[in-house]
Amino acid sequence: MRCNMWLIHGRDRDLLVDSGMGLRPMKQELAALRGQCVHAVCTHCHFDHIGCFHEFDVRLGHALEASVYAEPDLDNSCARAWIGGELLTALPREGYVWDSYRLTPAPLTGYLDDGDVLDLGDRVFQVLHLPGHSPGSIALYERATKTLFSGDAVYDGELIDNAWHSDPESFRESLHRLRELPVETVHAGHFASFGSERLVELIDLYLAGAMRIASVDDWLAAQPGPA
Repeated sequence: MRCNMWLIHGRDRDLLVDSGMGLRPMKQELAALRGQCVHAVCTHCHFDHIGCFHEFDVRLGHALEASVYAEPDLDNSCARAWIGGELLTALPREGYVWDSYRLTPAPLTGYLDDGDVLDLGDRVFQVLHLPGHSPGSIALYERATKTLFSGDAVYDGELIDNAWHSDPESFRESLHRLRELPVETVHAGHFASFGSERLVELIDLYLAGAMRIASVDDWLAAQPGPA
């Protein structure tokens, strides 16, 4: 299961967008790379994005999901529905058992909402609230470069609008909004980055009733599993 994490370099501070599944510590590795203060942002509260969130002193996300960040469990983080052998390609360490997977509480230290700005000193990102996949899903948009960090609002794969707190109608509204946004590059929560034409194509496919996971159980059953 590939979950993207994006480290954005800034003059005054760095910004980490999403923090993976938490199968191994991350903060010290980032410190070795840059030695710069890192503020962590989670695009939403699902397990594959919040795993290492607790390691950081500054933890930013949407207030609608504050309770999950503060007390994550296998259900409210969607881990129970997804994690296990079906997505297993490698173990984080010898002897690791998926049944032992847990998340560490990471209460938000600050809230982000639509229109807020994150200023790294030489790079500025606007917060977009894009509910649908989850109620507090957000994205970060850099107008100067037309770059979008989209989380799971859109990625180059089948989208999910049927988690326990998803809202398909809100999802459609969020995607209509993204379709009109001047974007050159999308760095998403999963899969490879893509450009503006693919963004429009993915959105149009979803709005037409395609490019979505109708049943998580059926989707998992169809995965090849470990090689």
